[in-house]
Amino acid sequence: MTGGAGFIGSHLCHRLVSEGCEVIAFDNLLTGRVENIQPLLGHERFTFEHYDVTHYLHVDGELDAILHFASPASPADFERLPIQILKVGSLGTHKTLGLAKAKGARFLLASTSECYGDPEVNPQPESYWGHVNPIGIRGVYDEAKRFAEAMTMAYHRHHGVDVRIARIFNTFGPRMQLEDGRAIPNFFRQALGGAEITLFGDGCQTRSFCYVDDLIEGIWRLLNSDHVGPVNLGNPNEMSLREMAELILEITGSSSPIVSRPLPPDDPKVRRPDISLAREVLDGWEPRVPVRVGLERTRDYFTQVLGNRRSARA
Repeated sequence: MTGGAGFIGSHLCHRLVSEGCEVIAFDNLLTGRVENIQPLLGHERFTFEHYDVTHYLHVDGELDAILHFASPASPADFERLPIQILKVGSLGTHKTLGLAKAKGARFLLASTSECYGDPEVNPQPESYWGHVNPIGIRGVYDEAKRFAEAMTMAYHRHHGVDVRIARIFNTFGPRMQLEDGRAIPNFFRQALGGAEITLFGDGCQTRSFCYVDDLIEGIWRLLNSDHVGPVNLGNPNEMSLREMAELILEITGSSSPIVSRPLPPDDPKVRRPDISLAREVLDGWEPRVPVRVGLERTRDYFTQVLGNRRSARA
């Protein structure tokens, strides 16, 4: 499991261990955090390796599956860590696919809805090839993942590696970082701290937010399915970013004002998955946790994180 100490990766590690799997998690802790996997440290079926998977990768013994989830993934990272994003999407994917080939292991790639770029069709089906600016600020992430998909399919076709590709749409929940740069952590940090809520553009651009537990269930089903993919995994219920900001203000009881800032370059205007394929090939999978319920759980997590920070400073 690469990216095992990250937001989604750590949730997946917990799920895999709970299913009886023996898990070896790799993470260079560039954006991942040991705290995310703290409850697993010392577990007899869990091993953590602090390691950069863009380097030579070796694991002793047999492997049944390799799940490649390593990558910085927030808008703040696109400007802060562009080279690292490109390297883990290219070199990291190459190294992990090579390991899968050597071990005869199934390979699951965590791809992204960002492969669709600023889409010209809505919702986005897996057959849509995307509308991406390869030299824009977001291009480092978009093209890294598109390259990763291409290399995954090349290893599948040329070397016969058994692969799965998940295109992950906006996901949220506990273990996100407050300074992540994505909409939901930003809104919570600002609302809970009594700061202005920063809304880029007019706030009419849409996203489709999926609670992390639902995503993990979809990934587990894809891993154990016979479908190569890519498969969209996300919430088909679309909402505007202004609606999300207002909902977070409501559930936090915050009186923070909403202020507008210029829209970043290439920011997608719409984002909504067509999950018809996932429903068909993943035993009827679809999100079950209502967005509001997921946000309330996330609020409780962020409230605890902020409380711990205040106690540490006291």
